[in-house]
Amino acid sequence: MKNNQITHHAVTGGVEKAGRGRQILDRIFSGMFDHVMIYPQIWEDPEVDLEALNLRKTDEILAIASGGCNLLNMLTESPDQIHGLDLSRAHLALNKLKICAIENFENYEDFFEFFGKANTNKNILNFDKYLLPNLDAESKKYWQARAPFNKRISAFSRNFYRYGALGNFIGFSHILCRLFGMQPQKLLHTKSLDEQRICYNRSLGRLMKHPLLRILTKTPIALFALGIPTAQYHELKGEHKNISEVLEERLSRLACNFDISENYFAWQAFGRRYDTQGRKAIPRYLMEKNFKKLKEQIHKLNIQQKNLTEFLSERSRDSLDAYVLLDAQDWMSNEQLTALWIQINRTSKPNARVIFRTAGKKNILQSRLPAELLNAWSYDWEESYSLYQKDRSAIYGGFHLLKKI
Repeated sequence: MKNNQITHHAVTGGVEKAGRGRQILDRIFSGMFDHVMIYPQIWEDPEVDLEALNLRKTDEILAIASGGCNLLNMLTESPDQIHGLDLSRAHLALNKLKICAIENFENYEDFFEFFGKANTNKNILNFDKYLLPNLDAESKKYWQARAPFNKRISAFSRNFYRYGALGNFIGFSHILCRLFGMQPQKLLHTKSLDEQRICYNRSLGRLMKHPLLRILTKTPIALFALGIPTAQYHELKGEHKNISEVLEERLSRLACNFDISENYFAWQAFGRRYDTQGRKAIPRYLMEKNFKKLKEQIHKLNIQQKNLTEFLSERSRDSLDAYVLLDAQDWMSNEQLTALWIQINRTSKPNARVIFRTAGKKNILQSRLPAELLNAWSYDWEESYSLYQKDRSAIYGGFHLLKKI
């Protein structure tokens, strides 16, 4: 199956009998997903993932790659092997770039400058010297290509995290804020949760209730930049009259529920950068203490462009310990979900763990899978909800952990 066919099949669920409007939206999203960097940074909290997975050094893991942060964060726990899958060529190229940087940069500061700061001319010099000679042909082609005027790699001299669909969405949000006389970055200078709440309620909290926002978020296409296809848009909306109500709830949680001095998701949302001075609000893979370990462990990570079910169908029985599915199941039809879980049941070892997130609050598997496929798994709603409450990214409605009995 060709690259664009893989993506289109995943987004549409292989269902061509949907309404004409839905088909058009799905085709727009699948085309964008296949050609545009959606997530310069992954938006799932790795500390929650790692607490749920409780990784062992013998574990073999299957994970959706996305921007690659989660794979590298898991690698700091020294598992046996990680298989990272993604459908987006842009995400694959970013993952290969990170792997190449870990293998070839001689010191931590160059690595942090490239992926932590991501905004200096030195990064382009280091790309030419250390990375370009060692990248695979497809990744070289991707990063050397122009999009549309400058080479893609030049984004690392101009704050890489401002680019991609998500970066552009956050940038547009900041423009809206300025039009209304608000400065989201002020949140980064607050000193307590109380100050965070006061600052949010005086600025972004008011903006989120503005009628203009309700108009802008009225159709699914408005959230394509967040990596949310049409099917997931409806899951996210749930019983709310307007999606803006859900966005307000999630943004309030991001701004008010977690110490902003350590929440790198909030720094990206409100400051469009990491904490490059104090280096507290950064993902663990960018911490200096983990650089040497990543160099030692990076050979355990392999990246492929395949969908989950295809990859699992080629695996032997009882061969995997952990599955990190992100929010991919929200995109799937019932038929795709069933096919995936037949393979998860077949390939999972005793005591295997599966984690995933949902746009809405509910565990979608309980209503969409044949009951016999879940008989081998335990699901503790209270444990999953407790983990969800710790998720600093605040973008999802639910976090779910299943354990094989």
